[in-house]
Amino acid sequence: MMAEGRVYFQFKPWLLFFPGLCLASMVMTVNILGDGLRDTLDPRIARGMR
Repeated sequence: MMAEGRVYFQFKPWLLFFPGLCLASMVMTVNILGDGLRDTLDPRIARGMR
């Protein structure tokens, strides 16, 4: 979607903005979820916090 919107960027910038926003939010969500799972499931981190 972003590659197709690149052609029309000068006239319709939202064709790149909204897919880019969705991609950025998906990357942030997966990153935060992964950090939370690591903190919850890694036994080495749990032992070090005592």
